[in-house]
Amino acid sequence: MAESTNTAALEPAGTQNLGYIILISLVATIGGFLFGYDSGVINGTVEGLQTAFNTQDVGTGWSVASMLLGCAIGALIAGRAADLFGRRTLLVVSAVFFIVSAWGSGIANGATEFVLYRLLGGLAVGAASVMAPAYISEIAPARMRGRLATIQQIAIISGLFFSFLSNYLLAGAAGGSTAVFWGGFPAWRWMFWMELIPAVVFLLALFIIPESPRFLVFRNRTDQARLVLGKLFGQEAAARKVDEIRGSIEKDHQPRLRDLIDPIARKIRPIVWVGIGLACFQQLVGINIIFYYGAVLWQAAGFTESDALLQNVLSGGLSIASVTIAILVIDKIGRKPMLVIGSAGMAVTLALCTYAFSTGELVEGGGLKLSDQMGLVALIAANLYVMFFNFSWGPVMWVMLGEMFPNQIRGSGLAVAGLFQWGTNFLISITFLSMLSSIGLAGAYGIYTLFAVLSIGFVVKMVRETRGKELEEMEG
Repeated sequence: MAESTNTAALEPAGTQNLGYIILISLVATIGGFLFGYDSGVINGTVEGLQTAFNTQDVGTGWSVASMLLGCAIGALIAGRAADLFGRRTLLVVSAVFFIVSAWGSGIANGATEFVLYRLLGGLAVGAASVMAPAYISEIAPARMRGRLATIQQIAIISGLFFSFLSNYLLAGAAGGSTAVFWGGFPAWRWMFWMELIPAVVFLLALFIIPESPRFLVFRNRTDQARLVLGKLFGQEAAARKVDEIRGSIEKDHQPRLRDLIDPIARKIRPIVWVGIGLACFQQLVGINIIFYYGAVLWQAAGFTESDALLQNVLSGGLSIASVTIAILVIDKIGRKPMLVIGSAGMAVTLALCTYAFSTGELVEGGGLKLSDQMGLVALIAANLYVMFFNFSWGPVMWVMLGEMFPNQIRGSGLAVAGLFQWGTNFLISITFLSMLSSIGLAGAYGIYTLFAVLSIGFVVKMVRETRGKELEEMEG
């Protein structure tokens, strides 16, 4: 643009209704909490699934990773559906799916039935994963958009943390994840049912937040958009912002999926490839192996089930602390430097884990026995790895996907990036147990280390900084 369109600069910060902005951002991030909870709850139920459904590594891997196929489909559908029906509408649908999935996963009596409910939950997670950051980016002022969007990652990690804590407490109270608990049901089923509480809260809370003003302008509901923007930024700024949003789309047409292809070059826009790269590298470093299979991983390294579940709680707490630090600095030092720092830190800590695991001795049952010294190295390195991830790639990838695309292709760009993010997540997750039995922990972690190293070059060469820019200034 020839002139700056930074509404935050035009309108004094004092006229912005920060309390209202923060409130509706927090409501949107409950979707992130459920994203984290639904992703992490499986961690403590693996043994229960194997016992109840009589599955082995491949079958159990499918039960664990099946949700991720739903996530990929949900992310792909959500972007286009949100352009047609609205960001908030899609979040309401995802809340309903979360409720049905949480109940059904707990009552399932067979692997097929369980997978169907997990796929439904995956649709909800996929939709929430792309719509919550998009919604927050579209209602937040540029000067604090990074901090507000990063709250989404705190919500995700909080969901993981509370699922780990709930699993640990339920297994402890019952005497094990497969032990009979309340109502004659084993504890692992109650691990799923606990998700019903935040899912119902999310559904009810969504009815107190407005639709995205940018979506309203896209759908020619200008008066409603001006009303929402007035509540967010004041009436004078609202009028200017409506004109800016309209100006960014009047020269074109309503958003559609084929806008991702440059009409002149007839190739996929470079910004789309950057989004896909960010989405894939976030998963190729293996972070969700700790989130989904943490109990299996630490038991394979010689920990008891109770100690392994407690280690998950510790990882969740450290993750929250790391994201909190990210919130404090993301709008000060920028997105790109944080990604580089995170990639370098993960490469080093993953290499340390790989070395520690390579020194272990296989014991009966396929477990790995580490010396006290190497066990401590693996434990410290793994937790530092989790902290580096949650300081950088965890929150920053979602922040950038929510803001890096131009208005015209934001929904579609998020959909495609989300599809690749969840597809890569599925690939990493479903192969872990097989790799564990074939090349061992050291081999698996060696592969994740390689991708962490490669991600440094990707960020340096391909990623552009978005800090402080209005969404109407993004180019693709």
